[in-house]
Amino acid sequence: MLRVALIGNPNVGKSVIFNNLTGLRQHTGNWPGKTVEKKVGRHTYKGVEMEIVDLPGTYSLTSRAIDELIAREYIVEEKPDVVVDIVDASNIERNLYLTVLLLELEANVVVALNMMDVAESKGYKIDVEKLSELLGVPVVPTIATRKVGMNELSEAIIKAAEKRKKRRPIVNYGRRIEELIARVEKAVKKDRSLSEKYSPRWLAIKILENDEAVLEKVNESPYRKEILKAAKKGINEAVKEV
Repeated sequence: MLRVALIGNPNVGKSVIFNNLTGLRQHTGNWPGKTVEKKVGRHTYKGVEMEIVDLPGTYSLTSRAIDELIAREYIVEEKPDVVVDIVDASNIERNLYLTVLLLELEANVVVALNMMDVAESKGYKIDVEKLSELLGVPVVPTIATRKVGMNELSEAIIKAAEKRKKRRPIVNYGRRIEELIARVEKAVKKDRSLSEKYSPRWLAIKILENDEAVLEKVNESPYRKEILKAAKKGINEAVKEV
């Protein structure tokens, strides 16, 4: 059975897509140890069974807000086969920030470009193929309120699960920052148990951001001092250059 996570900013139609896919085959509860609601359902398409998990609506993936941390931890720890990022086509610039964060996590992303009817009513024209090319992931236009694109989305999920591939980073932070990320990433890779479980580049970025949840993971590493030293040295050098 494929495990599929749905994620997106609040009010992008995520719950509608969840209901479209799962129908009556869903149940609710709470995330373990949290008061935040957890919705899980089943979906079958062309004989392929899927478990659909509706992650909390979120704008980002930091460790500071409980909804964001739940969403991030599920993707990082549970490693679903596919993460469907639901994007509001009428507010695409703001929504794609979350998409970039998911790609940095090296999640296996399929973008559901929802509310296409709203975007068209505002006169927006989106080159879906070009967007897919730039992001390096499948992009499926949908209108959840009319159940438009649901079969195409299901098809894209199955294909993405079958053809999972390592994608190049789509964000380049500039020569100096990229050198800094590479320095910390190199130190992270010395701990194989850490770097095989999580994306080394993502860990490096989060260490440099002083992300509390990631630093907790690093503190358990036998290479803790070396990793933190690489980060501190690189930051000090960058500050001197400025």
